[in-house]
Amino acid sequence: MAAIGKIRSWGPALVSVIALALFAFIAEELFRSCESTRNDQRQQVGEVLGEKINVQDFQKLVDEYTEVIKMQQGQEQLNEAQMNQVKDMVWNTYVQNKLLEAEAKKLGLTVTDKELENMLKEGTNPMLLQTPFVNQQTGRFDVNSLQRFLADYKKNTNPQMAKQYETIYRYWTFMEKTLRQQTLAQKYQGLLAHCLLSNPVAAKQAFEDENVESQVTLAALPYNSIDDSKVEVSESELKSKYNEMKSRFMQYVESRDVKYVDIQVDASEADRSALQKDFAAYNKLLAENEDPSDAVRKSTSLVSYLGIPVAKEAFPSDVAQRLDSMSVGGVFGPYENKQDNTLNLIKLVAKQQLPDSVQYRQIQVGGETADVAHKRADSIYNALKAGADFEAIAKKYGQTGEKNWMVTSQYQNAPSIDVDSKGYINSLNTMSVNELKNITLPQGNIIVQVVDRKNMINKYTAAVIKKTIDFSKDTYNSAYNKFSSYVSANRTIEDLEKNAQKNGYRVQEMKDVTTSQHYLAGIHSTRDALKWLFEAKEGEISPMYECGDNNHLLVVMLDKIHPIGNRSINDEQVKELVKAEAIKDKKAAQLIAKLEGVKDINGAKAKGATVTDVNQVTFAAPVFVPSASVSEPALSGAIAATPKGKFSAQPVKGNGGVYVFLVNNKTNRPGKLDTKAMEQRLRQKAMQYAGGFNNELYLKAKVVDNRYLFF
Repeated sequence: MAAIGKIRSWGPALVSVIALALFAFIAEELFRSCESTRNDQRQQVGEVLGEKINVQDFQKLVDEYTEVIKMQQGQEQLNEAQMNQVKDMVWNTYVQNKLLEAEAKKLGLTVTDKELENMLKEGTNPMLLQTPFVNQQTGRFDVNSLQRFLADYKKNTNPQMAKQYETIYRYWTFMEKTLRQQTLAQKYQGLLAHCLLSNPVAAKQAFEDENVESQVTLAALPYNSIDDSKVEVSESELKSKYNEMKSRFMQYVESRDVKYVDIQVDASEADRSALQKDFAAYNKLLAENEDPSDAVRKSTSLVSYLGIPVAKEAFPSDVAQRLDSMSVGGVFGPYENKQDNTLNLIKLVAKQQLPDSVQYRQIQVGGETADVAHKRADSIYNALKAGADFEAIAKKYGQTGEKNWMVTSQYQNAPSIDVDSKGYINSLNTMSVNELKNITLPQGNIIVQVVDRKNMINKYTAAVIKKTIDFSKDTYNSAYNKFSSYVSANRTIEDLEKNAQKNGYRVQEMKDVTTSQHYLAGIHSTRDALKWLFEAKEGEISPMYECGDNNHLLVVMLDKIHPIGNRSINDEQVKELVKAEAIKDKKAAQLIAKLEGVKDINGAKAKGATVTDVNQVTFAAPVFVPSASVSEPALSGAIAATPKGKFSAQPVKGNGGVYVFLVNNKTNRPGKLDTKAMEQRLRQKAMQYAGGFNNELYLKAKVVDNRYLFF
């Protein structure tokens, strides 16, 4: 009983301990759950209509589209700019397809397998002509060719063909998916188009708007005739004008204004002098040695020396343009090429007229030892010289002896070529048609015969020493330390701006940066800076970033955040636009008052108006007024509404000034109304106007673009 009493006395303490233990357990699980959620968020490239796409799935779409572009353009790799375009295209397509699918689902729109099958049988869709399944004789898509390929793909067991089959199959599945998406979009647009109607009355009016021309005498009082400084606008007037214009300042994505200081580290005079000294040594090596290989190797040139004749296009453009003016054996340079920031030396070793394309056939001869192979090759060579059939002998040794083409472009851009390959290529380039040659290699022999030679061109054997004029480690460290000291000493935006010039720096601005941008301030490798920017608060200063091509130092200041929605009148850019329009309104009021009581052109001229004759004015096209240097839609409407011989009933307020006019004549352009064609044009125009619904869909979809975190 005493023990039970003791336990009871511990009751409150035990309850507290158990409660704390339970809380710790729940908190731990909550922490794990939150951490898991954060990890998921960190993997999200974006979100559309509440549906998230993670980085792995988005990368698959990018890879898929990349392969399609490479196949269409015949490229092995895409450069950075091309890859950025691919990522943008994939993202925009993904968003548009998600918006379309959601709307189509509400309406019950689909693309069935039967519809797709019918499209393939018809073969008229332009997308199908971009596939490998086009009949070369008819130029039309061949569905039978596609079906044969799909059947062969399923049963293919040849490992050598597997990669090619897989590439074509992935290409086709992409095209099929895109064809479905395109067809669904056409259905949706077609449904929308049938909601937009025209009629003969509207067609007749539109025809007249385009074809009734007025000839007028125009009197203009431009707004620039009044100095802005003489016009005062109150805050209440600005606010009123802003409310009138508010819809123009709608922002569909968040953006941020930044200020930044960027420096590019360049080679110092000491760095340049050291490089010039190196080049003097390279120059001496090239001049004194017949074989330039050693000089190019020691220089670690950006351009390889192959030691074989190649076309001019194989060399950098600055080198290629100098080859024809050089003499064989001569050395040109060193010279600086500012376009690629390099110092260069060129030695022209040889210049020859050689075929760009060589057709040849060959027999490879091996043996138990090299000597056996050489003796066997001599026997074959002698038999061929005596008139033996080339293909028959080739088949005897398990080869086809078929003819092949060697083209200069196949080897001229190789990073290096071994000695045996050089000898082989040089032999094919210099042999005459039908000539035989027994080429001895360490492991055996190759007997070749040149069958044809085409397209004789100039080929050059040239050694090029091209080196970047780069900064040294000391130069970079010096720039880094100076910039780091400047950033560390100035911890507010105001201080960075105030002290930039005296430190030799310049503060620059960039407005409306969004998450869709690949670089900050156009500088490569600034993803870390972008990630910082979209997590920072107004007034914050970033860490110092080393970026660019390892030659830029950057610090970023977040000046302003512009959220989704209408930009405020307190926004500097908005206020400037609103003020300009408010000033224009006040000027218009003054100029209209000035024209009060004016009944004709002479009266307007007496008030200081500029008078000109303007012809071919129609309602459908805005009048361009040379004296104001603007187009004036309002003026076109007023002129169309004024009868021939009449003076304007009242002054017209335009974009560039205030106008009065006299309609001298009205004429009809030659031509007859085609009512059906005009109705179709009006429907197309209405469709263009209705295209703005995409913005509404985009806004409602609450699109989140986090690509800057990953790409």
